[in-house]
Amino acid sequence: MFDDFKQARIDVGEAELFVRHGGDGPPVLLLHGHPRTHATWHRVAPLLAAGHTVVCPDLRGYGRSSKPPSTPDHEPYSKRAMARDMVALMRALGHDRFAVVGHDRGAYVAQRLALDHPSAVTHLAVLDSVPIGEALARCDAGFAARWWHWFFLGQTAKPAERVINADPDAWYRGDPEQMGAQAYEDYRRAIHDPLTVHAMCEDYRAGLGLDRAADDADRAAGRTVACPMLFLWATRDDMEDLYGDPLQVWRSWADDVRGHAVESGHHLAEDAPDELADAIATFVTQRGAQAR
Repeated sequence: MFDDFKQARIDVGEAELFVRHGGDGPPVLLLHGHPRTHATWHRVAPLLAAGHTVVCPDLRGYGRSSKPPSTPDHEPYSKRAMARDMVALMRALGHDRFAVVGHDRGAYVAQRLALDHPSAVTHLAVLDSVPIGEALARCDAGFAARWWHWFFLGQTAKPAERVINADPDAWYRGDPEQMGAQAYEDYRRAIHDPLTVHAMCEDYRAGLGLDRAADDADRAAGRTVACPMLFLWATRDDMEDLYGDPLQVWRSWADDVRGHAVESGHHLAEDAPDELADAIATFVTQRGAQAR
């Protein structure tokens, strides 16, 4: 995986992040989701590296990155904390401004980066996700039935870690053919680490509390994503079932939004890497509303 990419462990102050980076050109930060690691991008990153510097970290708590101790409010696993990591990481690699692409839980970090650090983010691309605050505000029986794991992983009275750690392979059911053999082994090593499982649950606990509060505060204050935004969603997932035209959801959160569906399951980087890499490369070379 990641031929010609360098790998490093970088201290960002609150955590130490494992990262692969390579290529040459304008920087693009790729953020994975749950329960994946940076390796989910192994088919996309080399395609982008032909014209961009590509940075693929494990989020704090995930993969080979460190697992900071949590707190009763789960702040160390909030998307605001993870966004701080990413600004520090990119500065350590010499990038003060960069494009960011986020999938699943990584999409929430990418959104928070764009909202909290607008001077650092040139372009925001979100894959198969709407804001946490938006999803919870719209939550109904249909959402709860499909996304029940949010509430299972996020509660603390009966922690989910004990259930997951009893048989991580049965719980997560990763597919080595879909993911690629080496990416699958990286993911599998992570899900068999109880500290990683706990950190991933903390991510969801922060999501139901501090992350939703941050989104709600932005909505109340009228804050929106100022940079150009791309939203791509999978045809074989539930974005359209839940939200109709999901692009319209994002148009209330960002000033300049474009996007389209991609023939794919939820993990676009694994199912449709060529189309995804092409869409990202085209987007991050564009500027402003005239590129719609």
